[in-house]
Amino acid sequence: MAEVDPPKIEFPCDYPIKVLGSNVEDLESVVLAVFDSHAPGFSTERITRRASREGTFLSITVHITATGKSQLEALHADLMATGLVKMVI
Repeated sequence: MAEVDPPKIEFPCDYPIKVLGSNVEDLESVVLAVFDSHAPGFSTERITRRASREGTFLSITVHITATGKSQLEALHADLMATGLVKMVI
């Protein structure tokens, strides 16, 4: 069986990013500040939030206009560097 390359993303594009972190008071403000530095002008109206069943974790989904792979990599690195984020999908 031939190996199939993953589909290529054509930039710029609408790109949803889900961030999972500990449900602490400043998680959302820290996460949104990182998004603002890498994707200024993202729509705050399209942000969704969902707490885990026990309320331990919070997922925040933000839609940005992705401009390239380097932007996404830098955004991921800065989100993880906050110490509050457990996973970025």
